[in-house]
Amino acid sequence: MMFGIRKRIQDHLVERRIRRTRLVTKYGQCNIEFGNVKCGNQFAFLVDFWTTFMEFRWRFVLFFFTVSFTLSWFIFGLLWFWIARSNGDLTWQNPSKGHKYCVENVFDLITAFLFSLETQTSIGYGIRVITPHCSGAVTLIITQFLIGSIINCFMCGIILAKIAIPKKRAKTITFSQTAVICPKKDFLCLMIRVANLRKTLMIGSQIYGKLLRTTIKPNGETIIMDQVNIEFMVDAGKDNLFFVCPLTLYHVIDKASPFFEMAVDTLHKQEFELVVFLDGTAETTSSACQVRTSFIPQEIMWGYSFLPIISRSKEGKYRVNFSNFSKVVPVATAHCSYCFHNMKGHHLHSINGIDNWEFEANDNLEQPNMTKL
Repeated sequence: MMFGIRKRIQDHLVERRIRRTRLVTKYGQCNIEFGNVKCGNQFAFLVDFWTTFMEFRWRFVLFFFTVSFTLSWFIFGLLWFWIARSNGDLTWQNPSKGHKYCVENVFDLITAFLFSLETQTSIGYGIRVITPHCSGAVTLIITQFLIGSIINCFMCGIILAKIAIPKKRAKTITFSQTAVICPKKDFLCLMIRVANLRKTLMIGSQIYGKLLRTTIKPNGETIIMDQVNIEFMVDAGKDNLFFVCPLTLYHVIDKASPFFEMAVDTLHKQEFELVVFLDGTAETTSSACQVRTSFIPQEIMWGYSFLPIISRSKEGKYRVNFSNFSKVVPVATAHCSYCFHNMKGHHLHSINGIDNWEFEANDNLEQPNMTKL
């Protein structure tokens, strides 16, 4: 029992260390910090206040929403109290019987605050009402109406824009937890899976990758985050993917690929991060969005292939079994790219192929975790 607890603690610490060292998390967040930023550059965030508010967390947006309205009501309440006091309308000032009030029934700070709230929110209960005897009161009510309208437009616009932000659409696009390296159509390929959990399409989808690693040039210069382009494609090409069902994307490991020099026994000793991007436009909202994920060497499995997940029922409908989305099975694969091209039969595993058990299960009851298309 103690051994199992110790192993779990060690695994958790290793996972935390990996999470801290990777640039992009599995869910697309960038793990980077900015230090020693000059004050003049920080002022630019206030100039671009709309983007700054859009990037705030919801808790801060709701906090500013509450504070902006409450503070404006209170400030204008103080101004209405000052006008009533200047005109002698307050109770403790003992106004005469024929006294002309600036605002009816505003005789202390609380009633002034209530009149400010009713004015800015257009409630108008009819008890407290402005009179035409004070020009300053008329000017103040116009000013409060204009400022209140600006606050309403700004805060409502922020909330609606955050609700419709394309980042939320990206939450329904998922990548496989691991990548695999195996043969595909006489090529050694690195493959990943991506799925759109909604039935609405992503228009003009494009996928590409960046390999991030530290390199040392011949002159001794060290590049901490050297980026190498990684091209991914499907059988129909690499642009304008028909994203109606989960796709298996592959990168051909040829002599131009940075994976060409790697082998099964050296892959997990490498230090790199494969960042995969998927760009597209949501069909429903016409908003452009980007989905990101990353794979480190420990998440790339050499000599494995993904299990089939698409099948067809006897009624003619296509079905996707998401329980096999990230599952892999060993397949016959060469130890390295050189072995694959020059030493036929020098394989890591010896398995003839993969059976799609879904076709055999179609005549039975529907399996769990299946989504009909």
